[in-house]
Amino acid sequence: MTVYFIGAGPGAADLITVRGRDRLAAAPVCLYAGSLVPVELLDCCPPGARLVDTANLDLDQILAELVAAHERGLDVARLHSGDPSVFSAMAEQLRRLDAAGVPYEIVPGVPAFAAAAASLGRELTVPGVAQSVILTRTAARATPMPPGEDLATLAASRATLVLHLAVQRIEVLAPELAQWYGPQCPAAVVAYASRADEVILRGTLAGIAGQVRAAGIRRTAVIIVGPALAAEAFPDSHLYSTSRHRD
Repeated sequence: MTVYFIGAGPGAADLITVRGRDRLAAAPVCLYAGSLVPVELLDCCPPGARLVDTANLDLDQILAELVAAHERGLDVARLHSGDPSVFSAMAEQLRRLDAAGVPYEIVPGVPAFAAAAASLGRELTVPGVAQSVILTRTAARATPMPPGEDLATLAASRATLVLHLAVQRIEVLAPELAQWYGPQCPAAVVAYASRADEVILRGTLAGIAGQVRAAGIRRTAVIIVGPALAAEAFPDSHLYSTSRHRD
């Protein structure tokens, strides 16, 4: 028996990986975050599968389901939105499964920031402009950030910055980021990336909060900030350069 932690992707059902879909199709038990995972994916589950929406369950209840399946010798598909390596609360589940002696496997998925970049039609690492991407969040109503990971410290790098779980605070965050990137720095917000109801907002740190307020976006969105979003005059990558020596 194995618990498969499967990245369901950012929203569109067809962005799950082939491996993830196959693991889902073979598991007689599926635990999924009903508010985040596309319901169409449940059609991939085998007939008669036990389907458990974890949206209103606490960690103890979730682990009880996983251990019960283990005791019955049943594989479990544990569907997480996006990719389970980022902001998925997977680590505490793995810690408890290790303690209980329950085996697991992790199947990566398409993260929300990658889907947002695709919708924006932008590369987040542009030669001579930005070669680093920082994925982070804020701590207003969540676990405190570790020392050295406050927004000011991260923004000082002027790398491409992706903020998860923060769109509700954009009116506070945009001015704070503008101190480091400048008020005219390109900024974008993508809500429900890859879904039919996707919303894309493009602007600058000076005006993006007003766009978010006007659009009524309150959740399921990523904020992306950095010069790479509007880069036009930049050198070609060395990877494909005509001057690069190729054996």
